[in-house]
Amino acid sequence: MRKLVLAAFVALLTGASAQAQDYPNRVIRLMQGFPPGGNVDIIARIVAHEMEKGLGQSIVVEAKPGLAGALAAETIARSDPDGYSLLMLPSAHPAYAALSKNVKFKVVDDFTWISVASFYPFMIAVRKDSRFQTLKQLIDEAKTKPGELKYGSAGVGSILHTTVELIGHQTKTKFLHVPYRGEAPALTGLLQGDIDFIAATTGPITPRLKSGEFRALAVTGKTRWRDFPDVPTVDESAIPGFEVISWTGLAGPANLPKPVVDKLNAQMRRVLALPEVKTRLEAMGGDPRATSPDEMKALVARQYETWKRLAQDANLSID
Repeated sequence: MRKLVLAAFVALLTGASAQAQDYPNRVIRLMQGFPPGGNVDIIARIVAHEMEKGLGQSIVVEAKPGLAGALAAETIARSDPDGYSLLMLPSAHPAYAALSKNVKFKVVDDFTWISVASFYPFMIAVRKDSRFQTLKQLIDEAKTKPGELKYGSAGVGSILHTTVELIGHQTKTKFLHVPYRGEAPALTGLLQGDIDFIAATTGPITPRLKSGEFRALAVTGKTRWRDFPDVPTVDESAIPGFEVISWTGLAGPANLPKPVVDKLNAQMRRVLALPEVKTRLEAMGGDPRATSPDEMKALVARQYETWKRLAQDANLSID
């Protein structure tokens, strides 16, 4: 009996290995959890178009918007781990889950992490005619007027929301959050003077900074941003050690076979090294850079712990 069980187990492993080596032999579904035409959707389509050439199979990008990408993530977490259902997701994944008690998946362990596609920091910005010339000036005034200075975001639980809340928490400052239905309306709100400042992704705000509509006070990455070398980091200007980097990357359900993961990671590295892909992603305000699966997993876990700690310490919740 023991020999039969062992033989069956070996056969199962052999079959799974052969299936993985044959991957892919049919259409791949690449899901993303935001409306078509947004940052994550565009990156998914750019990457999918080039990966198709290397994998020899079609990749269909499918949008399933809702709950800051959590609906799509839940769908992929419950999919078969065969490599034919993948997920393009952003750093909103750990941020939203940290603030919600109703997420129906394990943020790290229910996924196989493949590679980040693009990194991008946020710009803390004000209108061109704002009285604030530095982030420190803004924080100092907010301390004397708790809850009066208003900032906009792409919605409750968005990474734009949690980034400013982290600044407030680390400086013991209270701002008034004004959530919008997306980043574009929030930028319009800033332009119209409805809010005092914003944390915005580099892609949407860069042209408006260059046109002079807005002025950047600080960048949230560890180093200054290539397009605005004169803008200091939050670390330099107000909060030593501060860093928030956003990203978009590729994942699948937990327990994807290693040969499948290796093949997908190799394709991501090839695609992100293509000059035309690099140029397009940089034009969107990103820093195209592949990672190993372990590096991506560690990044997600680290950010989840950061946002979970913030949610607990600042009593933040979206439920």
